[in-house]
Amino acid sequence: MKKAVSKRIKVSKSGKLLRRQVAVDHFRSKKTGNQIQSKRNHRSIAKGYQKIIKGYLTSK
Repeated sequence: MKKAVSKRIKVSKSGKLLRRQVAVDHFRSKKTGNQIQSKRNHRSIAKGYQKIIKGYLTSK
């Protein structure tokens, strides 16, 4: 679990946890240009999950 989380989560310089937007490449031809463009950016993780995920990232 810890290795999977570390591959999917990025920690920003300010300490925010960022994740990749879901459903970017699946059935891409049906999506509009605005949908594809908006999904390029990373999303921040909800505050409720941040404490749990930081525990996974710092544990050995």
